[in-house]
Amino acid sequence: MKGKMRLITTMLIFGSIGVFVKNIEMSSSEIAFLRGIIGSLFLFVASFSLKHKPSFKALKENALLLLLSGGAIGLNWIFLFESYRYTTISNATISYYFAPIFVMILAPWVLKEKLTSVKIGCIIAAMIGLFLIVNPGGEGQNHTLGIFYGLLAAALYASVILMNKFIKNLSGFEITLVQLMTAAIVLLPYIGWQGNLTFSGLNSTSINFILILGIVHTGLAYFLYFTSIQELKGSTIAVLSYIDPISAVIIAAIFLGESITVIQMIGGVLILGSTFLSEKLELKFNKESETPTTSP
Repeated sequence: MKGKMRLITTMLIFGSIGVFVKNIEMSSSEIAFLRGIIGSLFLFVASFSLKHKPSFKALKENALLLLLSGGAIGLNWIFLFESYRYTTISNATISYYFAPIFVMILAPWVLKEKLTSVKIGCIIAAMIGLFLIVNPGGEGQNHTLGIFYGLLAAALYASVILMNKFIKNLSGFEITLVQLMTAAIVLLPYIGWQGNLTFSGLNSTSINFILILGIVHTGLAYFLYFTSIQELKGSTIAVLSYIDPISAVIIAAIFLGESITVIQMIGGVLILGSTFLSEKLELKFNKESETPTTSP
């Protein structure tokens, strides 16, 4: 399978996450924990087939950042899954794609990057888009709370993007493997403290969906992602990454009967358009070979 086809497959897999999560009768923290365990085990086995041997010296040098970013990934999953529960997959996915906007806002302080007028325009457009997609009522769902959880997930994801920029001497594949393992380790005491480590909803349907989420949506998807980006240009990766939110909206409409209003579609276009432009700007002004960060 060629690099472009592998990346398209990855984005389609990511786009279907919400449908599976909505059908797992477990807490978000339990789902995130099991996803981290299964996904990291898959990538650990894959690393042997690829003969990846990360430097223990590099792991030690980046230990703090790997721990913090791994914990942020785990919490990011929890809030994203909570967002799926309280609002539509469309709203959750679009609000989650606010992450690049958060990066743009924080970049002047964290990365010492200049906040240009174009970037300010992207931020304003995204804010307007967010206002348009919020639908506070309907069908027993709390869309405002769901979108709030989606934004929390986006903020945590943005923190991972920023922390990854300071991790040195490790490949994107190696970073992701360690972060997934760390996410599971960090989540274990958290869900134990919350009293959620009961797995009471672990029926046959949930087991099947958890295995698919861990193996396909995490292990396989990240494996395909990192083997594909080695063959593709940054601009191609940026464009194809938007298959994820578009496919999420279509899949939710087909399998869950979710609908989206014209106003919400306009809001979604404003948010996704702003994030796309922000990524294009980063590619233009930062042409060093940075490893892109994955979607959910």
